[in-house]
Amino acid sequence: MTRNRTIGILIFDGVEELDFVGPYEVFTMSNEVHGYEGRERPDRVVLISETGGKVTGAKGMTVEAHVSVADAPPLDVILVPGGMGTRREAKNEGLLRWIAKAAAGCEWVTSVCTGSLLLCVAGPAKGKRVTTHWSFIPALREMDASAAVLEEVRYVRDGNVVTVAGVSAGIDMALWLVGQMHGEDHARKTQRAMQYDPAPPYAAAV
Repeated sequence: MTRNRTIGILIFDGVEELDFVGPYEVFTMSNEVHGYEGRERPDRVVLISETGGKVTGAKGMTVEAHVSVADAPPLDVILVPGGMGTRREAKNEGLLRWIAKAAAGCEWVTSVCTGSLLLCVAGPAKGKRVTTHWSFIPALREMDASAAVLEEVRYVRDGNVVTVAGVSAGIDMALWLVGQMHGEDHARKTQRAMQYDPAPPYAAAV
């Protein structure tokens, strides 16, 4: 029997858009696939901001959250995206306390890109093996010496904490999570429904 879950995605000013939009697409497409097959759509996917209002992303996209942190429901999965705004939010004691409290009851605690900074500072990733965007690895090591920051990896799982590298890696992680929650066959159907079969025109710069 499929378990119902609430997936909370934190957003804030300066958030990197694809860090949260990519996973949002995966989780909501997973629900669509359940619906196509005549089954219950099991997962509630909620965008959460500190105030519940609009945020402006790093590239200028404006998005309105579904709820504020004060009104957010208990979460089974929390996803913290990255972006330049993480440097500011790493000093936001109120938000950090909410992340720690929300994560404590979660089945999965996740981040994309520099979102790992917030998981480290808030506590859920303290002492864990983590990763982040390649360009932020030295800074994260300096900012939180308690975490073992791994490089040259796309994602890292340490217990129920999953951190991934920059931007597009969030889509891969979300598909993996769908597989963990609903089975590999369903995750493959979700990937096909998205027509997610990346074939970049250029190799990564070195």
